[in-house]
Amino acid sequence: MKIENKFPTKDISEEDLKTKFPLVAKKNSNHFSKFDIAGVEFGGDLIPIFAGPNMVESRDLIFNVAQNIKKSGAHFLRGGAFKPLTFPYRSEKYTETRENGIKWLGEVKEEIGIPIITEIMEEKYIPLVSEITDIIQIGSRNMQNYPFLTACAKTGKPIMLKRHYGGSLRDWLGAAEYILYEGNKKVILCERGVSVPHTHRSTSRFLIDLQVVPAAKELTHLPIVVDPSHATFWRPWVSSMALASIASGADGIMLEVHPDPKNAAVDPLQPIDFDEFDKLVKKMNLVAIASQDRKVIK
Repeated sequence: MKIENKFPTKDISEEDLKTKFPLVAKKNSNHFSKFDIAGVEFGGDLIPIFAGPNMVESRDLIFNVAQNIKKSGAHFLRGGAFKPLTFPYRSEKYTETRENGIKWLGEVKEEIGIPIITEIMEEKYIPLVSEITDIIQIGSRNMQNYPFLTACAKTGKPIMLKRHYGGSLRDWLGAAEYILYEGNKKVILCERGVSVPHTHRSTSRFLIDLQVVPAAKELTHLPIVVDPSHATFWRPWVSSMALASIASGADGIMLEVHPDPKNAAVDPLQPIDFDEFDKLVKKMNLVAIASQDRKVIK
């Protein structure tokens, strides 16, 4: 019996690529988007690194982080001023800095000279955040909020679209199509872990899906970033999964970095400190050269 490997995946057909994802789909096997954001090239020889705290806790903290990660080779500072949590209950450490946090991100961008990526959660804050940020991050919970995707796309700002932890590749590409449909071509996909029955630790809610990187790159020309911090939710695993992400073909890496990880206001089990980040950047560069003939360090 002849067994055929139907192109391209079990939930996306060739007809889907033509009719449902025509803007997201590759035109040929060598079609990969290349674009510049704040002087950083995506889709070229460089594999950009996004680093910073989960939440913009204070002005002093975000300046401290920006100075240290830039010195180690990070290309973008990440940090949430508007921070979603799974539950409405907050620890004593948690203070959502909101408009002040956006202001501090703008100041650190200007004074330290590092581009910014931050999340928008509500449509009413799009004008405020898009004025400061270099990349709009759309979190996993908003991945299929189609009116919100459209509103963010219309700003013309580059967008990072995080995959929902229950979303298929089909769902993810369909959401990206909404953004490209509005004429916004600077779209970055980000894998941040999926929900599965077993994650190998009771503290971890997600499993990093590295298989989605080559699977997506067979179908789409968009760059794909991996976030091993959220995906593993466990600091000892972050570095190895960052290296594995690059080996799998990732076009960028997003990491949580904090000066005092154990006392981070949000998710203290997953950030790495400055020293580990510095060492990891050097290791990632070696893996990027060996596995992709690309580089992490400019």
